[in-house]
Amino acid sequence: MSSMFSMTDVTVCYDKVEAVRNVSLSVEEGQIVTVIGPNGAGKTTLLMAAIGLLRSSGQIEFQGSDIGKIAVEGRVERRLCLVPEKRELFSDMSVADNLLLGSYCLRDRSGVQKTLDEVYHRFPRLKERRSQTAGTLSGGERQMLTLGRALMAKPKLLMLDEPSLGLAPLVVREIFRTIASLRELGVSILLVEQNARAALETADVGYVLETGEIVQSGPAGTLIHDPRLISAYLGGH
Repeated sequence: MSSMFSMTDVTVCYDKVEAVRNVSLSVEEGQIVTVIGPNGAGKTTLLMAAIGLLRSSGQIEFQGSDIGKIAVEGRVERRLCLVPEKRELFSDMSVADNLLLGSYCLRDRSGVQKTLDEVYHRFPRLKERRSQTAGTLSGGERQMLTLGRALMAKPKLLMLDEPSLGLAPLVVREIFRTIASLRELGVSILLVEQNARAALETADVGYVLETGEIVQSGPAGTLIHDPRLISAYLGGH
């Protein structure tokens, strides 16, 4: 079976320093794939290369096409979507307007209201707060808004950069439950996380990135019991 999304021997350099080196990974349709590793390992760099914000060598394919030379806008139009770590909401705009901005790349505008209703159904709190400005939301609500805005673009592949960052444990569990539920929409997910346990509990496949290189990979259910990973990332529990 061919992958929906794949990176083959991808290398990304800052000046002459290799931040990511010969990384290969793939995401099948409907899969949740996670990349875990310590801070500074190159996880965010990998996603920035995937969406086209950083130049890279190697091959990046999406739905059977080489997208390595396609600009960011072209990748987004193909429904490849990145949710950045910093969330980057428009704080002075309402929740509803932030969500509607997510649909800007859709050529067919007829289904926007239906998609908005679906997002409100998935995130009832956003519906309750749709008239509030984004800047007045809690951290968890802001993350829900970020995910909701991404879903407005009807993504085929959703790339999430540290979605649990800075959130309380109860909120983290809620966010990961939401991420797992996105399979129902037929959305594939590439998830970058420092919270290795939550990521592996949610994902189908995991990759471990250290100092820019994949050092381990396999089914997430196997990796979560690996003694080396338990010692390095899972706190020995």
